[in-house]
Parts: sequence; C-alpha cells; structure tokens
Amino acid sequence: MANAGLVTTTIKVDAMTSWVQFYKNIPIGIIVFILITSGNFTTEYEKGTLIPIVTRGLSRHKILVAKAVFLFGSWTVLYVICFGITYGYNAYFWDNGIAKHLGFAAACTWLFGMWVVALLIFFSSVSKSSSQVLMGTGGVALGIYLLGMFPKLDAFLPAKLMRGVELLQRVGSPKDYYAGIAAAGMMVLVCLALAMVCFDRKQL
Repeated sequence: MANAGLVTTTIKVDAMTSWVQFYKNIPIGIIVFILITSGNFTTEYEKGTLIPIVTRGLSRHKILVAKAVFLFGSWTVLYVICFGITYGYNAYFWDNGIAKHLGFAAACTWLFGMWVVALLIFFSSVSKSSSQVLMGTGGVALGIYLLGMFPKLDAFLPAKLMRGVELLQRVGSPKDYYAGIAAAGMMVLVCLALAMVCFDRKQL
C-alpha cells in the first residue's frame, strides 16, 4: 500500500510578523484604555468631590489641565512600554531592520491614541455619565473610521494613522500621513479648547 504524500507548509515568523500583530492589538489596547478611564471625570461629578475643590479657589481650568495631563501621560507611558517590549523582543530574536519607518509609524499610532484621549476629555466635560462619554468617544472614532473608507477622504483623517503596517512594509511613505497628522493635531487642540469652555460652564 503506497504511503500518502504529506504536504507540509512552513510559516515564516520574523520581526515583521511580530510588528503586524502589534498593530493589530493596538486598537484593542485603546478600547481597554478608554473603558478604564471613561469615568475619570464623571465619577467625581456623581460623588460631588470637585465642588469643595472649586469652592476653595482652585480654578476649573487647572483641574481640567491636571486631568488631561494625567490621561495623556498615562496613554503615553503605557504605549511606550508596549512598544518597547515589542521592539526589544524582536531585536533579541530577529532583526528590526526588516521594518521600514519604524519610529515614524509608532509616532503616528501614538498620536491617534492622543486624539482619542482628547475626544474622551471633551465628552467628559459635557457628559454626566461614563456611558455617555463612551458613546460620544466611540461614536466619533467609529464615524471617522467609516469616513476613511472613502479614498478621497482617507488621507485627511486621523484613522490613517492606524495603518502603520503599510509604512513598515514599504507600501506607503511618511508623506502619505502628513495630512492625517495635521488633522489629528488640530482636532486635539480643538477638543481641548472646547473642553475648557464646556467644563468652565458645567454644573458640578
């Protein structure tokens, strides 16, 4: 009886494989971060803990800036840790040189996260509950993602910044991301400015 031939397939695993997985996991990380921090403002509204602070003379602008710095800083630290672990892991087992524009791609993804956090801060300044914050932040982020499906709009939206794998694989170049970077940066500033105005008028 003839032995049946066996076909074996070898899957090549290298640094690029690891980086592709890293960028697939980042959206999940952002969602978890937003879920955890969505009550940063609203919990204090519900408990009334901000009222004594404001009545003692601390300006609302300083409160908002302090919370914004905490949220932006937390996202930055966590992202740097995740990126650093992946980079070190790949450098030890393989070679990160296979990935093109590694630093630029990482910066784009970080900026996208900063944009989402800015949305969180804005909706926290106008919402009464964490569920409203999540709906607002998630709704805008989803809307931007859907608009990115239109080729003519894609390059001008922050969602473009999440496609770092295209840079690593030399499918795209940094100049393709400049408009998205400018849009994300401007929207961060607008969100913070609006948050300042809304938080200053909010009934605590």
